Parts: sequence; C-alpha cells; structure tokens
Amino acid sequence: MPINGEYRGPGELPQVIPVFPLPGALLLPRGQMPLNIFEPRYLAMVDDSFRDGHRLIGMIQPDVTHSPDEEKPVLFRVGCVGRITQLAESGDGRYILELTGIARFKVLEEMSVLTAYRQCKVDYFPYIDDFTARKGEDAVNREALLEMLTEFLKANNLKVDWEGIESAPNEALVNALAMMSPYGPPEKQAMLEAPDLKTRAEILIAVTEMDLAKKRTSGDPPLQ
Repeated sequence: MPINGEYRGPGELPQVIPVFPLPGALLLPRGQMPLNIFEPRYLAMVDDSFRDGHRLIGMIQPDVTHSPDEEKPVLFRVGCVGRITQLAESGDGRYILELTGIARFKVLEEMSVLTAYRQCKVDYFPYIDDFTARKGEDAVNREALLEMLTEFLKANNLKVDWEGIESAPNEALVNALAMMSPYGPPEKQAMLEAPDLKTRAEILIAVTEMDLAKKRTSGDPPLQ
C-alpha cells in the first residue's frame, strides 16, 4: 500500500514515539493493521500523533509473563512503528484506523512523560533492512509456505482468495500470513524478531506444523 510519508532510513523517524501495548498484535514493515481505538488515553495518542505531524504509533506487545503490574505491564524489547494511513470517526467516540508498518525498533528506555499513554526512546538501526522493500524475499521457500497454508486451510475448513495469494510477492505473503496467524504472543514475538524474511517464514511454518500435529493427536476441533 503506497503511503504519503517516505522513510528511507532511521534518520527519517523520531527517536521518541508513543507506544500502544497490545497482546497478540503483530505489525510488520509494509503490513496493514486495523485498530479500533476507544480508550481515552489512546484517543489522545492518536490526536497527538496528528498534532505533532508524524502520525506514528509504535505497536509493541506487553510481556504478561513478567509483569507484576497489570496496569503498566513490562514491554517486550522489540516492536514495530506504523504510520496512520487511514482514519475514520465512528460517531460514538471511537477511531477506526489503519496502521501501515514502517520499521521495527528496539526499546532503549521508557520515558517519564505526562501523557496518559506510554512513550519510548527507540533505536531502528538494528533493523535497517526494514527500510528496503522486499529485502531477502528470494530466499523464502514459497513452495513450503504454500504447502503449509494449504494444510492449515484444510484442517480448519477455511477458504482464501488463491488468485490474490499467488500474485502476492513473497514479502507481502509472509508478513500478511504472520500478522493474521492465530498464535499467541510468544510466537508472534518470535516472528517479529526474526532476523530476515526467510527466517520469519520458517518460524511460521514450524509453528503451524506443530499446531496441526497437536490438533491431529488431541482431536481438537478446527478453528471457527
């Protein structure tokens, strides 16, 4: 999806960004994530992102297994910053928006701020390859990825637009499948932190194969 903002490297992005902790949420570079914003602190975050002119939000997962404070959970150290590329008002106080992923980041420190939402100082340089579209996609085993998808769809009685899948570049295919996958925060975090697209695809395939094997042995019903 083309966007108006052009980000050619880490220097094009602010070092301090607002973050939206959301368990199970995976945003990846050039992926699209719909969000339904209703909490006052995050409505303010969206307003401030437009007021500040950057329209950026850092998506990050809370690390609930190491969080004694439920009100302010510990954050994973890696997230992905996205630009608000669509926004609509619901009429009942909510924002319906879409984020387009720009680049992953490593959290350097959480800032002490007066805003109700959290803000972090981040470093994009460990993921500088994220600024190059379709980097490393030739190394992806597309055949294995599609075989996994076929097995997953069959096991769960699901259908997809195969014409769209077959025409999708490897980067878009891998990232979209990873973002839509029904797995938990640890698996999502592993896919987020994968060093390259090939490894992300391999993690997705491995997790799906383990999930399918477990369902076959346990007799669990398919996903609804």
